[in-house]
Amino acid sequence: MSSVEKTGSDSGAIENRASRMREKLQKELEPVELVIEDVSYQHAGHAGMKGRTDGETHFNVKIVSKGFEGMNLVKRHRLVYDLLREELDSGLHALSIVSKTPSESPP
Repeated sequence: MSSVEKTGSDSGAIENRASRMREKLQKELEPVELVIEDVSYQHAGHAGMKGRTDGETHFNVKIVSKGFEGMNLVKRHRLVYDLLREELDSGLHALSIVSKTPSESPP
């Protein structure tokens, strides 16, 4: 499995948002590829960042999993949002999702 985390200012934190997201997605979807990128720095000064000090508010997620087979794009995204509901309820402001099955993703 490939897993990449690109985090901002809290990359040294023991349990940052990207790590929690990775754990939840790996546990439930057993991805063959998982890339989580913290792009919060690109949104500094935006409404979603006001009053936030941790900077972990905007993420790009690419996930390739057999668990998406038979699902359309909307169902895949709903599943990811449901799995990350706790993060969304606790400060995750924006999530960009690329969700594919292994047969849809080039090697």
